[in-house]
Amino acid sequence: MRKLFFVGIVGLILATNPKCVEAQQVASDQWAATDGLGRKLPDREQTRARRDDRKVALFYWTWHTSPITDYRRIGNITQILKEHPEAIEDFYHPAWDIGGNSYFWDEPLFGYYRTTDPWVLRKHAEMLADAGVDVVFFDCTNGSFTWKSSYDVLIDVWTQAQKDGVNVPKIAFMLPFGPIDESLVSLRMLYEDIYKSGRAKNLWFYLHGKPCIMAYPDNLTDSKEDREIAQFFTFRPGQPDIVDGPMRPDHWGWLETYPQHKYVERSDGSCEQMVVCVAQNTNAASGGHCCAFNAPGTYGRSYTQQHGQDTREDAYLYGLNIQEQWDYALSCDPDLIFVTGWNEFIAGKHIGWHPARPYYPFAFPDQFDWERSRDIEPVKAWRDKGDVYYIQLVDNIRRYKGVSDPSEVSSPRSFKIGRFEGWSDVLPDFRHYKGNTIHRSSPGHADMFYTNTTGRNDIVDAKVARDRRYVYFYVETAENLTPESDPNWMMLFIDTDRDKSTGWGGYDFVLNDESPEKGKCVLSRSIGSEWGWERVGTVDYAVDGNRMEIRIPRSLLNLDGSLAFEFKWSDNMQEEGNIMDFYVNGDAAPGGRFNFVYDERNSGEKR
Repeated sequence: MRKLFFVGIVGLILATNPKCVEAQQVASDQWAATDGLGRKLPDREQTRARRDDRKVALFYWTWHTSPITDYRRIGNITQILKEHPEAIEDFYHPAWDIGGNSYFWDEPLFGYYRTTDPWVLRKHAEMLADAGVDVVFFDCTNGSFTWKSSYDVLIDVWTQAQKDGVNVPKIAFMLPFGPIDESLVSLRMLYEDIYKSGRAKNLWFYLHGKPCIMAYPDNLTDSKEDREIAQFFTFRPGQPDIVDGPMRPDHWGWLETYPQHKYVERSDGSCEQMVVCVAQNTNAASGGHCCAFNAPGTYGRSYTQQHGQDTREDAYLYGLNIQEQWDYALSCDPDLIFVTGWNEFIAGKHIGWHPARPYYPFAFPDQFDWERSRDIEPVKAWRDKGDVYYIQLVDNIRRYKGVSDPSEVSSPRSFKIGRFEGWSDVLPDFRHYKGNTIHRSSPGHADMFYTNTTGRNDIVDAKVARDRRYVYFYVETAENLTPESDPNWMMLFIDTDRDKSTGWGGYDFVLNDESPEKGKCVLSRSIGSEWGWERVGTVDYAVDGNRMEIRIPRSLLNLDGSLAFEFKWSDNMQEEGNIMDFYVNGDAAPGGRFNFVYDERNSGEKR
């Protein structure tokens, strides 16, 4: 009876809340991607059946706001040392004078943003949902800072994204590494501001039936309020040291060297939590304990405990350090893997900071340069490889959590272009998020201000069908489509051979690289690995309000026999030839590096 009641309630919720259904339909673990290093994401055949009892947490920084942003100009360590290499020897060199003490190791893909920028927070919500991240832990480990101005905006943005069909990560907080006075201040404030009133309950992360918080409950008093707090949360205090492992039974880790410890380990050898980290600010000289990241021999992105330092010039791109940790964590199969981290990006410059001596006159404790940094969020300077750590994150999450079974593909059928009939039951239904064409107008760090008004046609659904002569494409937007004469209007990129070594970014054909003419769309073929296209023909298409359907002869696409290809819709891209533009401008479905996959092997005809 209880089971039937539960199923009935779930059905009622889904029936009365179509957004819940929409969220379920965006199957990002079915999308394909190959990064700039040629590494392809695994699919269902290469992983395992999806497991919903495994969770991925990601360390997330909401501190990109006042007072950290209140200085005259941006300090980019990589750029400063490129222009003034001698500055590394002089704490007082004029190049360091930015009117503050927060320096970026390099520029994020979305610029030197503040975490009060709704446009960026919406991008993060989708990217992390697409990756399969279940929860983000906000870094509130410094004093009693909780960065309320940031989490207030994030809660609003992610709640709306959730309504728009984005399976956004849940949220939680990591407080200082000990039961200090500041930790108690933060704990009480967060309980009062968020948890006591049930604010943003839709975003709470639960562990063992209670909201989870990485904090020490030790100095809670016997007051009525503190007793409520003690009973309200599942506490998992953060272990600050890199090598010591759990020092109490409820400890969780956040940064360790390989082989990582098991946290809350059980008698059968299983455990509740393990960490994986991009890099570690420690070295052999410090005994594995914390040191400045700019000290010699620190364990950067291309260092592994098993093989030492990779000395290739671009070794920092390959994620060897974190992959060593992923491989070990996957072999242990904990309940939750905690990844450090997403978007820290900044570090203070400190003179006389002991762990840096005697190597340098001053220290950057937590971030320093391309090799010695620990952020996964894409960066601008790496151009077409700026997202390699993001794609690596997606890869390992799929190997850990598994992948859902691919959707069935409908049997062949034909369509008369312009009637818009027969699409309702075509499978797969390639759903995408509504509401992600919002415009940007927000201040960044220092004197930066960012605008982006490229969001235009909001792509929410796509379908593919076939018969012996044609491949048919259907696409739907949230509102009526803009005129076909608009620049870079509703471009369809097709990777017919699923081989990233052919075509621009792997795409062999593009529709609408040239604007439609005389009621026909222009189909073009890639002429090399760089951006460049040549016309191969025109094809029939029709628009009806917010819908478009297209018919492409198989002969133009060189598609014979069974179909297996990748495709992406893009509207209003700005930087032609830069594949990272799919993360930034207009709308792309799916977003960023991802592609939808149409594979006739999943046809219902075989059943």
